Amino acid sequence: MITVSESAKTYIENLMKDVPSGKEKFVRVGVRGGGCSGLEYQLDFDSEKRPDDEVFTDKGITVLVDKKSLLYLFGTELDYTGGLNSKGLFFNNPNATRTCSCGESFAV
Repeated sequence: MITVSESAKTYIENLMKDVPSGKEKFVRVGVRGGGCSGLEYQLDFDSEKRPDDEVFTDKGITVLVDKKSLLYLFGTELDYTGGLNSKGLFFNNPNATRTCSCGESFAV
């Protein structure tokens, strides 16, 4: 399961206001090889579900994740910070044993 914090929900809803009406709006998360820790997070918006997607809805936000990525992301919370040092969406991943200082890559 992938969950969404209240602050991430608010941030995502504000971003999605710019998407043309009539299109379904999803948050797509995934993992690919790369980054300084070995695996790198992917985050994007999408309007189409793929056949191999797992679908999670939390706080009205629908999150799509492919089955391979779900192995690394199960139990992750998508969160948001508006701090001075860093601002944006980030992953609270309980499976990560190590992360890089920028928070964009991890290892399991």
